[in-house]
Amino acid sequence: MMYDVAIIGAGPVGLAAAIEAKRQGMSYIVLEKGCVVNAIFEYPTYMTFFTTAERLEIGDHPFVTSTEKATRKEALSYYRLVTARENLNLQQYAEVVQIHPAPAGFTLEVEAKTGEMTAVECRYCVVATGYFDNPNRLEIKGDNLENVAYGYTEAHPFWGLNVTVIGGGNSAADAALDLYRHGVNVTLVHRGKDIKNTIKYWMKPDLENRIKEGSIKAEFSSVAKEITQEAVILETPRGEVAIPTDFTFVLVGYTPNTELLEAAGVKPDKDSRIAVKPTFETEDVAGLYAIGSCYAGRFTGQVFIENGKVDAVAAIHDIKQQLATRGD
Repeated sequence: MMYDVAIIGAGPVGLAAAIEAKRQGMSYIVLEKGCVVNAIFEYPTYMTFFTTAERLEIGDHPFVTSTEKATRKEALSYYRLVTARENLNLQQYAEVVQIHPAPAGFTLEVEAKTGEMTAVECRYCVVATGYFDNPNRLEIKGDNLENVAYGYTEAHPFWGLNVTVIGGGNSAADAALDLYRHGVNVTLVHRGKDIKNTIKYWMKPDLENRIKEGSIKAEFSSVAKEITQEAVILETPRGEVAIPTDFTFVLVGYTPNTELLEAAGVKPDKDSRIAVKPTFETEDVAGLYAIGSCYAGRFTGQVFIENGKVDAVAAIHDIKQQLATRGD
């Protein structure tokens, strides 16, 4: 089957694109390498969103929550229900490993979790792959040890242990506070002179007070030089310091993986940004669109669910107009 549009990624932005494509009467398919809203599934277990539930809504489906801000659990439930109510044409655990420009549009190579390969044909392709599965790495000795993790879920397995959290943003702050409250001896390491002003407003004073009272140790203006099974070696203003550590969480941000787009002919800039038109069609490859944070490079903080879903609608409307002028 030749689809009008194939959407890669079933996060909130990809789902918003699928809903709009369906409502515009277009044939479409959504291909997701994990589960529906896989990035949210991988968020910390007890996370609360920064934004209000209303701004997370897609397809005009109301998002009803117990408080003003949604939890991870509520968001997972909401996006599952929206996907079911819309009866979206979604394939989970179907990873697109290659996008090939073709005479009529694109051919996508898709790998199922069984390893079986199939091909999907589409006139237009929309990439909405986000960035959460591509964390920034330290690139230092020991950064790939089994006691080093680049994502955080919950504190229970680390009760009573020494844990170092490297980073100064929301993810690091959230993890440090959660670990502290579950009986973990936490040290926060940040290259800046203080925690970032962009930290969630209800979390920032909490973290500052825990550091001030000594409940959470903090090493500011410090850089990790090496990680071992027993310690994190830091370069600090007072010289080299070894922090006794059983486990280390490296939470220093994310950058979208552009390999799929690059293989299709897109050329990111030095900051990994993808050049897109106002319609979110890529400048380099006609008919190939990048929506949400996947085109933002290292500036992922500029794109959120609330504006990414607007990108999705704009892209689908442009595809609808292009389809109307095609002769096939």
